[in-house]
Amino acid sequence: MRFIKIVTILTIALLVAIVPPLNVDASTSIPAEPSKFEKFTISGAGATFPFPLIDLWRVEYNKQYSNVNLNYQSIGSGGGIKQHIEKTVNFAASDAPMTQSEMDLAPGTLHIPEAIGGVVVAYNIPEIPDKGLKLTGKNIADIYLGKITNWNDPAIVANNPGLNLPDATIIVAHRSDGSGTTFVFTDYLSTVSSEFDEHIGKGKSVPWGDVPGGKATLVAAAGNEGVAGIVRSTEYALGYVELAYAFQTGMSFAYVQNADGTTFIEPTLESISEASAGIANKLPPAESDWSNVSLVNAAGSDSYPIASFTYLLVYDDISQVTKSKEQAKAVLHLIHWMITKGQEYSPTLLYVPLSDKVIEIGKQGLARIKYGDKVLWDYSGIVQHTELSEPSEYKIPQWIRDNARWWADGKISDSDYINGLQYLISQGILKV
Repeated sequence: MRFIKIVTILTIALLVAIVPPLNVDASTSIPAEPSKFEKFTISGAGATFPFPLIDLWRVEYNKQYSNVNLNYQSIGSGGGIKQHIEKTVNFAASDAPMTQSEMDLAPGTLHIPEAIGGVVVAYNIPEIPDKGLKLTGKNIADIYLGKITNWNDPAIVANNPGLNLPDATIIVAHRSDGSGTTFVFTDYLSTVSSEFDEHIGKGKSVPWGDVPGGKATLVAAAGNEGVAGIVRSTEYALGYVELAYAFQTGMSFAYVQNADGTTFIEPTLESISEASAGIANKLPPAESDWSNVSLVNAAGSDSYPIASFTYLLVYDDISQVTKSKEQAKAVLHLIHWMITKGQEYSPTLLYVPLSDKVIEIGKQGLARIKYGDKVLWDYSGIVQHTELSEPSEYKIPQWIRDNARWWADGKISDSDYINGLQYLISQGILKV
């Protein structure tokens, strides 16, 4: 019996010690935690679209790592990209992927998806206090083109029989700053309206009001907060904001016709998630061009048509924007936490958590980050082995032999020995 035990445990030790890894290399599955012997302030700036989520991440991360403080300035995607190019922040955030010309000014930029959200068309109509006004993409485009100027326009009435639509001028709110939310919104309107595409087009900043014959009553404000403030405080106003802002402030918002033209879709976690279904297999690596990635007007009867990724932007040589290697490691760990552990907080604010495949793209991107010529995270990802190569020589460490013998002699219990092996595996000392 003793001989059988020794043979069994040596077999386990052999498999644990020398067989190549079948899945994730546990020793590199998570970046190193921030040093407990220093205090770190990490700076970020950019999109207002994900600000509610980033701010929640700031609080929750600090609960676990009290020596790390995140200072994120919600100044709009355009401002974030500008500061990223100027290298004045550790990372930036943008709902609009960087253009090729912007990438040329910031070589080595990685796009790390952080969440998926929706842009809603919010309104303030005293006669219709509830959400659910039905609008087509053409209706919305024509409002911003100045072709539909009153709430009781026949085109809106046709979609909303039975509603008491007032004979009142639509006050049309838009962003005054360079905005990823504007990029997503105009990407959608340019997709569904060739006239909008021709006269206004898509971008973080666009020429609102520069439309021949357009009669829109336009007002502007900075940030999602600013547009939300206009709509909430101004009767008969309409504007576009990220879903979390509308939800948190109790704003009414429209149901927008789907790409199939079959029904009007309420923006929810489920309908925004439907818009992103299947996109993961078509996404580029983090270091590549993301300028053509879009979720707007996605196919599917249940897909909300104004959805988007929002991105974290970080340099692959992070020494350009950090003071020390230790600060660089803290930035890397924070971003990794955001796209992994931090995803559990997304649904509470109506952001769709990233799928495993999209998270893996982010991890592979983060693994490219260096401090000068020093790799910060040696992550190989999930590796599938179809064959196991034969090692030229089997060598079992003596301490494994000793522990096996002690276990066989009854000096170590079965559970203690197996628990010990499992601990060594979890710490990356052994591989399975």
